Amino acid sequence: MKKDSRLDKAGVAGYNKPKATPSHPTKSHVVVAKEGDQVKTIRFGQQGVKGAGANPSSAKDMARQKSFKARHGSNIAKGKMSAAYWADKVKW
Repeated sequence: MKKDSRLDKAGVAGYNKPKATPSHPTKSHVVVAKEGDQVKTIRFGQQGVKGAGANPSSAKDMARQKSFKARHGSNIAKGKMSAAYWADKVKW
């Protein structure tokens, strides 16, 4: 079986494996998302912005995380083929 050229082009280890892209001018991460037969290269996250992480310690970071999830909740719910899903998983 031939390896998908999209994986090489994005420089990721495999499908649904996000990777940081520090040299990209605007987006901080890339992932080649696969759901069923559908495959899509998704760039997500604003370059230079740190998310609050999975377990925010300060009240400020907790509020930032809550606001992000409230703002993007409907897009996160769309699943693996949306940038918001990956931003939520990796940065928030």
